[in-house]
Amino acid sequence: MTTTSPVHLLASGGHYFEGARWHDGTWWVSDIYAKKVCTYDTEGNRTEIMHVEGNPSGLGWLPDGSLLVVSMHDRTLLRRTADGEVSVYADLSELCAYELNDMVINAAGQVYVGTIGFAIAQGDEIRPGAIYRVDPDGTGHVAAENVICPNGMVITNDDRTLIVAESFSSRLTAFTIGDDGALTDQRAFAQIGADPGLTSLPEMMAASEIWPDGCAIDAEDNIWVADAGHQRIVRIDPHGKIVEEIKEEEGLGIYACALGGDDGRTLLMCSVPDFFAAAQGTDTDKAVLKTTRVAVPHGGRP
Repeated sequence: MTTTSPVHLLASGGHYFEGARWHDGTWWVSDIYAKKVCTYDTEGNRTEIMHVEGNPSGLGWLPDGSLLVVSMHDRTLLRRTADGEVSVYADLSELCAYELNDMVINAAGQVYVGTIGFAIAQGDEIRPGAIYRVDPDGTGHVAAENVICPNGMVITNDDRTLIVAESFSSRLTAFTIGDDGALTDQRAFAQIGADPGLTSLPEMMAASEIWPDGCAIDAEDNIWVADAGHQRIVRIDPHGKIVEEIKEEEGLGIYACALGGDDGRTLLMCSVPDFFAAAQGTDTDKAVLKTTRVAVPHGGRP
C-alpha cells in the first residue's frame, strides 16, 4: 500500500548523503562527496563533525560510544572518540581491492562492512563484492563473498541475522550471525521480481524491479529500503513482501534512510537527482534530507 503521511524537507544543499543514522538525539549522515560527516538537528541545522579525505560512507558506534566511519577510498575504518581524537581502527586494504561502502555494528562490537566490488562511479564492469567482519581487536576477515553490490545493511532485533541489500540483483540477502560473528546460511530474505543475473550493469539495472540501497529496520523486523532506481522507498515485511511504499514526489532518487526521532517513528530519507552526476562532481549542492512519520518505531541495528 502507498503511505500518505506528509513528507517534509529537513535540509538541502548537500552533495550526496549516505550512512544515515539517528544517535543521541541527532541525525548523522555522511556527505560523501563533500568529504564530511555531519549532524542535523530536528530543525535542519547542520554541524560538520569530521573531514574524511577518503570519502566517508557507513557510520556506527562501538560499545564504548566511539564513532566508526568508513573511509571508502582508503579502505579503512576510522575511529573518533568522544573528545574528537581520530585514529585508524582497521585497515582492510589488503583484503579489499575496491571502495568500502555501508556498515553495521552488532551488540558485541563486531563490524560488518561491504565493498561493491567494482568502480561503479567510473563505469567499471560489474563484479561481485564481499562483506568483511572486523572484530573488536581490529582484525579483519572475509565474512561473505560473491554478493552482488552489497549495500545497505541491518541486523534484526535478536542480533542474530544480518540482512544486506544486493543492489543490482533486486534482492535482500540474509545471513545467520554465529556466536563468533561468522556469517553462515546465506539465503534470500526478499527477491523482488526475477533475479536479473550477472550481465552488464545497464542490463541488470533495466531488468531489476528494485535497486535496494540504504536500509533501516523497525521493531517488527520490517525493513525500510531505499529503491534508488525507482524514486521510492518501500517497507518489506519478514516474509519478503513489499507492504508499504512512499513515492518521491519530486522525482529524486532515494539512496539511504534511517529511523529515529524521539519515539523512533520518524523516517529520514536521503535523496539526490542523480548519483552519477553527484559522484562525478556535476551536482554539488542538490542532495536533500526529507522526513515522514511511520507507525512502527526503530528496532534492531543500526
